[in-house]
Amino acid sequence: MSGFTQALTRGMWREIPPFRLVLGLCPTLAVTKSADNGLGMGAAVIFVLVLSNFFISLLRKLIPAKVRIACFIVVAATLVVAVELLMQAFAYPLYQTLGIFVPLIVVNCIILGRAEAFAAKNGPLLSIADGLGMGVGFTCSLTVLGALREAFGAGTVFGARVMPEAYQPVAFMVEAPGAFVCLGLLLAAMNALGRDAGQPPAGCRACGACYEAAARREGGA
Repeated sequence: MSGFTQALTRGMWREIPPFRLVLGLCPTLAVTKSADNGLGMGAAVIFVLVLSNFFISLLRKLIPAKVRIACFIVVAATLVVAVELLMQAFAYPLYQTLGIFVPLIVVNCIILGRAEAFAAKNGPLLSIADGLGMGVGFTCSLTVLGALREAFGAGTVFGARVMPEAYQPVAFMVEAPGAFVCLGLLLAAMNALGRDAGQPPAGCRACGACYEAAARREGGA
C-alpha cells in the first residue's frame, strides 16, 4: 500500500479519531443530538483539518520549533474564522445550532494533534491525505452517533421519520447522558470488531504493542 493511500485511509478505520484514538470527544458528545448536526460539524472539521495540514506542511521548515504550537493555533484560528463566516452566510441555522463549538474547533485536539504528529513532518500531498482521511473518519463517527441518538430520541434521521408512528421517543437519548451511553456502545462495538480484525483497542494510540506481546506469549506457550 502506498504512503498516500495509507495516510488517506488511516483515519477512516484503523485510527478513526473518536473510537480508536479517543480524540475530539467534546464535540462528539455535545453536538450529536441529530445526524444533521454531526454531519455539519464534521464538514467544518474537514475544512479546517485539511487546510491546516496543508499550510503547516508548506511552512514547516520556516516555523521555529519553540513557537510551533502557537503558529499551529494561528493557522487553525484563521481557518476557523473562515468556516464561521461561510456558515453564517450559507448555513446560518446550523451555525446557530452548533454555537460555541464552531469557534472551539481551533483547539480541537485532532487539529493540533495531526499538525504536530504528521503535517509538521511530511509534505503537502501526504498531509492533505492525512487531514482528509482523519476528517472523513471524524465526520462519519459524528454522523452515525447523531443518527442513532436522533432515531431513538426523536424517531427520525436527518428529519425523516424512521420509526413507526406508535413509537414513543426516548428523550434520554438526545440529552447529555444519552450521548455517553451511545458513545460507550459504539466504543464497545469498535473494540469488538477491531479485536476480531487484529486491531488494537480504543485509547491505545493504535501502536499494536499489546497484540504483538500477546502473539509472543502465545508463541512461547
